Amino acid sequence: MNKKQKKVLVRIIVSIVLLIALTILTRLVELNRWIELVLYMIPYLVIGYDILKKAVKGIMNHQVFDENFLMAVATVGAVALGDYKEGVAVMLFYQIGELFQSYAVGKSRRNISDLMDIRPDYANIERDGQLEKVDPDEVEIGSIIVVQPGEKVPIDGIIVEGKTTLNTSALTGESVPRSATTGEEVISGCINLSGLIKIQTTKEFGESTVSKILDLVENASSKKSRSENFISKFAHYYTPAVCYSALALAILPPIISLLIGNPAMWGTWIYRALTFLVISCPCALVISIPLSFFAGIGGASSQGVLIKGSNYMETLAQTKTVVFDKTGTITQGVFEVCGIHQHNCTEENREHGGCKPEYTPEEEHILEYAALAECHSTHPISVSLQKAYGKKLDQTRVTDVQEISGHGVIATVDGHQVAAGNDKLMKQLSIEYRDCNCVGTIVHLAIDGTYAGHILIADVIKPHAAEAMKKLKASGVRNLVMLTGDDDKVAKQVASQVGITEVHSRLLPADKVAQVERLLAQKGEKEALAFVGDGINDAPVLSRADIGIAMGALGSDAAIEAADIVLMDDDPLKISKAIRIAKKCMRIVYENIYFAIGIKVICLILGAIGIANMWVAIFADVGVMVLAVLNAIRVLFTKKL
Repeated sequence: MNKKQKKVLVRIIVSIVLLIALTILTRLVELNRWIELVLYMIPYLVIGYDILKKAVKGIMNHQVFDENFLMAVATVGAVALGDYKEGVAVMLFYQIGELFQSYAVGKSRRNISDLMDIRPDYANIERDGQLEKVDPDEVEIGSIIVVQPGEKVPIDGIIVEGKTTLNTSALTGESVPRSATTGEEVISGCINLSGLIKIQTTKEFGESTVSKILDLVENASSKKSRSENFISKFAHYYTPAVCYSALALAILPPIISLLIGNPAMWGTWIYRALTFLVISCPCALVISIPLSFFAGIGGASSQGVLIKGSNYMETLAQTKTVVFDKTGTITQGVFEVCGIHQHNCTEENREHGGCKPEYTPEEEHILEYAALAECHSTHPISVSLQKAYGKKLDQTRVTDVQEISGHGVIATVDGHQVAAGNDKLMKQLSIEYRDCNCVGTIVHLAIDGTYAGHILIADVIKPHAAEAMKKLKASGVRNLVMLTGDDDKVAKQVASQVGITEVHSRLLPADKVAQVERLLAQKGEKEALAFVGDGINDAPVLSRADIGIAMGALGSDAAIEAADIVLMDDDPLKISKAIRIAKKCMRIVYENIYFAIGIKVICLILGAIGIANMWVAIFADVGVMVLAVLNAIRVLFTKKL
């Protein structure tokens, strides 16, 4: 609890003690009416002075109809009618409800605050052999910053010296630290756990990951859902309506009663009107609905899912179609050697996973010669060969390098002529080669004019991609679609491996938009379509879809800006989690709406006909609010979803 909450708690305890003491006293001793009034005014003012103050301010600012005004009128009226105990009780229980609400907001806000802790206060710049702390905003692109153990990485960059482990939990929701060494990219907001590292910055602080995340979270509350807008409009018209209804209830029945010759019973009808006012207070709706969305956004952020507004939370819960980009979304977007085929070639020969497979000495020899032949090239395929070999290459062993564009490389390695390239190169050299039955990029290798085998290079599927598709179907998603600019054979292979049935390949960015337009036209009115992408070419589609989901860790800035939801660890498994969080949030929102309105309508009717008294009114107001707030807090618990 914060200071303010503790102060309110003390006031509540003091008021309860005084109220109990006065109740006992009035039963034991018959007090004068005015003395009793003065005594009951002590706990009343202790617990309610701030509510009365807010009500007066509201009247002075011409904003009369709010919950403070309702409570003030109801309690002052109860006291005026001589119901001192009930007047104090109404104010007391209202403050208890407000305390619960304040605590709930604080609890959900703590998730956001934890995220805000990633904001770096300074960056270390080395000058004249001494570390100098500077404002991150002052660090230019290309500067070398030093991050010591225990410090936050202030700006995105590449490690140029040192190695360490990084805590990324504030960004991704994952508690397992990841290793980072020289040459690797690191993003701001991570905490350096072990070694001292030097980072060359690649972005300004304002464009760094940490700044973008904080901006997303800070602006999330400004984008309200349809439910929140409805409640705001509802409260705007509802509160004046019930005030005038209460006034009518207090005046009209006595007047009618007098006209027909019966006693007016002003006290009875005013009491009913005051009860009506207490019951009608819309606190449960006005507080619990925004709180539910706020808690949902906070709970999602703790799991590494950034939702830019409650309107997107509401739409996400209605998602029935999810459309995926392939490269960088379903696959890792990194070419890796996944098989070396010396003799036979079947799908079973293909290695999966992203880790280095075990090769035979003959296969290792093929890989070594291919890596040496390609060692002077910076082509992604050449880089993947060198990475797969994993040992330091002695470039002095390589001479007479001849790179043939679109074909491959011919070089002399250890005195042997080595040809490494595609089938065009083999045909050019009149070397018989074997086709590969596996899907991917094939690098054929010939040594001294004799075919030695081929190496399969492919984009590796993300570890959780297949599981992600199963979880999406379990979450209520009916259609899974993949759109890619890649070859048809490769696209179908990837789709079949992860469990996607509808595939469209060889698409340009404009073609992807056209496909999404077609799918949007086919979906139901209350159904939503989500698109998941990571590249700059995905930005138009992300904007066009009902919900755009971007891969945040490796995704482009353009994709993150265009998206409505950002996955901080690039794990497609988080999409189904985000949908489940959204559905839980919306379920709780509707529970609170139906529960609050239902109870109030029943109690209002009972109050108007004189069955419900002030104690029922207290439950209808404060009790319902407390229950709705406690229900809203449940959205925070997202780990087991």
